[in-house]
Amino acid sequence: MERVKKNQFIFVSYFLVINSIISCVLGFNVPSIFIFGDSIFDAGNNHYNKNCTAQADFPPYGSNFFHHPTGRFTNGRTVADFISQFIGIPLQSPFLEAQLELINGSRKKYPSNGINFASAGSGVLSTTNQDLGVTPIQDQIQQFKTLVQQNHITKKQIQQSLFFFESGSNDIFSYFYPFDAPTLAPNAYVQAMLDQVTSFVDEICKLGARRIALFSLGPVGCVPARTLLPGAPIDKCYGKMNKMVKNYNMGLESLVKIIPTKYYPGSFAVFGDVYKIVQIFEANPKHYGFSDVTNACCGDGTLGGLLQCGKEGYKICANPNEYLFWDYFHPSEHTYNLISKALWNGIHTKIRPINLKTLANMTLT
Repeated sequence: MERVKKNQFIFVSYFLVINSIISCVLGFNVPSIFIFGDSIFDAGNNHYNKNCTAQADFPPYGSNFFHHPTGRFTNGRTVADFISQFIGIPLQSPFLEAQLELINGSRKKYPSNGINFASAGSGVLSTTNQDLGVTPIQDQIQQFKTLVQQNHITKKQIQQSLFFFESGSNDIFSYFYPFDAPTLAPNAYVQAMLDQVTSFVDEICKLGARRIALFSLGPVGCVPARTLLPGAPIDKCYGKMNKMVKNYNMGLESLVKIIPTKYYPGSFAVFGDVYKIVQIFEANPKHYGFSDVTNACCGDGTLGGLLQCGKEGYKICANPNEYLFWDYFHPSEHTYNLISKALWNGIHTKIRPINLKTLANMTLT
């Protein structure tokens, strides 16, 4: 009991500090969102990268909302899409799409509602899946930096915008590939990943980012695609993989805590605990509308994890949004919707120190 009281005191005290540097106002003070990461966020960048083989630009991807493939690795919207709708701004275009439209003259300037730089299959380590032609986080931040240097994005817009980051699952999954033995021990590998995330945060803060959301990885060791890995269990999640995920997530949260106090006064960061949120769904699936939290709705083989959705021979379930997983790696739109609501107005156990609604509704001074 005494420990609970102490934690409550610390938590209240932290909010008093927050309130001393911000003032909340009516309406959302966010004109745009800049998005970095992998297939959890990719809205079609890989589609416009003709050298990239990690694709979701074919049916039945996108079938339950857009009614056609958009390059998103799900049956509808992603977390970034839902949060944009909650704020009331249009969905962000992929960077490569916007760039192409400027080149061919169909667009006169880059979108004012933000840009999505995420690339499916990419990681925080530049070597992850480089043979697939993906765009690693280092190149994503360089794309953003170039737009800033060319005055396509103003300092004021950067300071008012949200910055979303989610990446690392591909790095950890590839650590277990049988054909490419890792040279680092698990803890050292995770630290190398966190070093790259720290560099990313350093870059965006130097460019003026003030509202930053780092999202944890979900339980990667539970994805149906684990069946592709020799030695991975079928009847339960891959514990060794999830241990690395948890260590990485702990490092992300530690980084969030020091951004406004140690490195970047005036900036504010939140940690979205997607791992915890998904665990809640798995513990009580029916309550959240799930009939299946283990198998992929779309795919084939054991757990639906041996074949990508849409590839020759795939099978698809009757009710995709009753499944936690849409395909062998990725959540369904229903899952993304629930995650988005938890991140938008969820309590401290799901996103901290404040939720995205509060972050979007504050004025930083």
